[in-house]
Amino acid sequence: MPSYSGGLGVLAGDTIRAAADLRLPMVAVSLLYRKGYFTQLLAEDGSQTEEPVEWRVEDFLTEESVRTSVPLENRRVELRCWRYSVSGVHGFDVPVYFLDADLPSNADADRNLTGSLYGGDSFYRLCQEVVLGVGGVRMLRALGYKDLTRYHMNEGHAALLALELLGEEAEKAGRTSIRGEDIDRVRGKCVFTTHTPVPAGHDRFPMEYLTRVFPAQTNFFDLSDASSADLVKRILRAEQNVPGLQEAARSGASVNMTELALSLSTYVNGVAKQHGETSRQMFPEVPIEAITNGVHAGTWTCPAFQQLFDRYIPSWREDNYSLRSALGLPAEEVWAAHLMAKHELLEAARKRTGLHLDPEVFTIGFARRATGYKRADLILSDLDRLRQIAKDAGQFQIVFAGKAHPNDAGGKDIIRRIFKAKKALRKNVHVVFLDDYNLELGGKITSGVDLWLNTPQFPLEASGTSGMKAALNGVPSLSILDGWWVEGHIEGVTGWSIGESRRTAGSSAPTDNQAEAESLYSKLESVILPLYYRERREFLEVMKHAIAINGSFFNTQRMVQQYITDAYLR
Repeated sequence: MPSYSGGLGVLAGDTIRAAADLRLPMVAVSLLYRKGYFTQLLAEDGSQTEEPVEWRVEDFLTEESVRTSVPLENRRVELRCWRYSVSGVHGFDVPVYFLDADLPSNADADRNLTGSLYGGDSFYRLCQEVVLGVGGVRMLRALGYKDLTRYHMNEGHAALLALELLGEEAEKAGRTSIRGEDIDRVRGKCVFTTHTPVPAGHDRFPMEYLTRVFPAQTNFFDLSDASSADLVKRILRAEQNVPGLQEAARSGASVNMTELALSLSTYVNGVAKQHGETSRQMFPEVPIEAITNGVHAGTWTCPAFQQLFDRYIPSWREDNYSLRSALGLPAEEVWAAHLMAKHELLEAARKRTGLHLDPEVFTIGFARRATGYKRADLILSDLDRLRQIAKDAGQFQIVFAGKAHPNDAGGKDIIRRIFKAKKALRKNVHVVFLDDYNLELGGKITSGVDLWLNTPQFPLEASGTSGMKAALNGVPSLSILDGWWVEGHIEGVTGWSIGESRRTAGSSAPTDNQAEAESLYSKLESVILPLYYRERREFLEVMKHAIAINGSFFNTQRMVQQYITDAYLR
C-alpha cells in the first residue's frame, strides 16, 4: 500500500508490527491516500517527474460499516474507514484504520482530502489534519473504542486529536468551552513524539485558517480561565494573553501544531539521544525525553539471513535481543547469506537499468529521501579523488535511490547531479540510480550492499533507520555521527564514522562539507576497501558485530517496550 512517503510512515508500520509481536493492545489510525505518494519517473539527465500511484483499496483492506463526520467550515464531511490487521509472531492482531472521505455524500473537494499524501496547499493540509485528528477520535468512538488510556501522536499532523479530546471533556462537564481541569485530564492521556528538527516537519497554520475551519468554535477556550488562556498563548507563541481567537486571527497569528501537541502531552520524546538534546534546545520550556528508534527485525532481515538466524538463533523473531549471539555465526555462512542478498540487489539493478554490476566489486549503498540536508551527493564532491581511490585501493560501485518531494527543487537538483556524476565516472566507478524507491527496493538495497553510506548535515538527522536495517543484514555503516549512529557506532567494530563527533563542538558549529568529504574518502581508501579486499576475515567480524550489537538493540521490539514503560504506563 503506497500510503507513505518515507521514514515516518515506515517507522509507524514497524511500530505496529512490534506491538502485534508483543501482544500490546493497540489500535492505529491513518489516512487512506487513494493516490498514494507518487510514482517517480526519471529522464536520462535525472530530471524527476511524478505520476499518481494506482492501487485498489479493496485488494488490501476491509471496509467497516460505521460512519462518522467532521466539521469543515460550515459543512460536515462524512468519513468511513477501512481496516487492515497486522498479525504478530504469536497471532495477536493490531488493527489499523484508514480514514476515507471519498463518499458520494461529500463535495468533490472534500472527497479528495484522502487522495494524495502531502498534496495541495496549506489549507488542504490543515483539512487533512482535521480528518486525521478530529475524525480519528470520532471514528474510534464509532468503532466502540471508548476506554483508550493513551493517545500517541506521531509528529504534529495528529495534534488536533487533543482538541477533540478537550471537547469531549467539556461536554462531559456540561460546558461548551475549555477550562483547566479539561486540559489536565487530556494531558494525562496524550503522548507526543517529535521526529525531526527540520522546520518543514513542524506545521504552522494561520489562525485565520482555524477559525475558518471551525467557525462555530471561536469561543472554544474559556480565556477567563488561567490554564486555558496560558495554553492558547503557548500554541500561538504569543508574548501576552490573547483577547480572543477571532482577534488572534485578525492579527495574523499562527497555530504551531507541534506546540499544540507539546502543550497537551504528559510525555514527550525525541527519537534518538542526540535528537532529544536538539529538541530540548528547540523547545526549552518542555521536558523532552528520548526513545531511540528501531526497525522491525522480522520485516527488514532478508530471506537469506532469516534462514541463517532460524538455524542458529531460533528465538530471534520473538526475542530480538538474542541476535547478540550472531558473534558465534559461522563466518562462511554469513558470507554466503550476504552474497545471496547481493545477487538479489544486483539483479534488481540490472532489470531497472540494464547495467550488469559485478558481484565481486565492493558495493556502497545510499537510499534516502532526496533532500538537501541528507547530502546524497557528498561522496561525489571530488570525482578525480574517487577515480584515484578505485585505482589504488580497490574497485567499488555505488547504488543510489530516493524520491524528491515534488516541490523540493533542491532535492531534484541532487538527483540530477548524481546522474551527471554517473556519466562522468562511467569508465572508472559504476554508479546506478534506481528509480521509484519503495519498501521492496529499500529492503533489497539495505541487505544487498557491502557498506551503508549516510551523510546527513548535523544535527538534522533526528534518527535515521536505514542503517539499522542494513545492520540486521550484516551491512556496516559509514556515517556522520548524528541520529542513531552516535549510539550505534563503535569505530572499526560496527562500522566507521565520517568526521568527528559534533556533540562536544556544539550544534552551532558550521558544517564543513569539504572536511567531511575528505574524511569519507580517507576511511574508504585507507581502511574499508583494504579490509574488504585483503582482510576479508576481519571485514566479516565487522559484519557480525553489526548484527550482534546494532541489530539486537536498534529494533522496534526494544523501542516499543521502552514506550510501554516510559510513556504508556506512566
